[in-house]
Amino acid sequence: MFKDTKAFSGFSVDDIATAREFYGSTLGLTVGEENGMLQLQIAGGIPILVYPKQDHVPAEYTVLNFPVDDITATARELTNRGVTFERYNDDQDELGIYRGVGPLIAWFKDPAGNVLSIIQE
Repeated sequence: MFKDTKAFSGFSVDDIATAREFYGSTLGLTVGEENGMLQLQIAGGIPILVYPKQDHVPAEYTVLNFPVDDITATARELTNRGVTFERYNDDQDELGIYRGVGPLIAWFKDPAGNVLSIIQE
């Protein structure tokens, strides 16, 4: 029924202006705005909807994963841009990169508290 649908994902934030600044300036994404909502342009061409929600509660799971070629360099660059990486366990290095079982990954939050990650391909 939906196999040919151009589905898209979305998540809420508590402040659209702050989210626009973070996703556009800090992360360097192309950000559109229409009807009071943001559209994050990512590879693949299907935008991600970011919408305001008055009683926003941050997602307790990762809402966006950004694959990167060099997680160490990306983590350093994001740190230089003011991003703070989350600490969830002892298998994370000084940059916050998880180096246990599975892919190299580091988690951080947007200004609304939603969890994002960089993950090495």
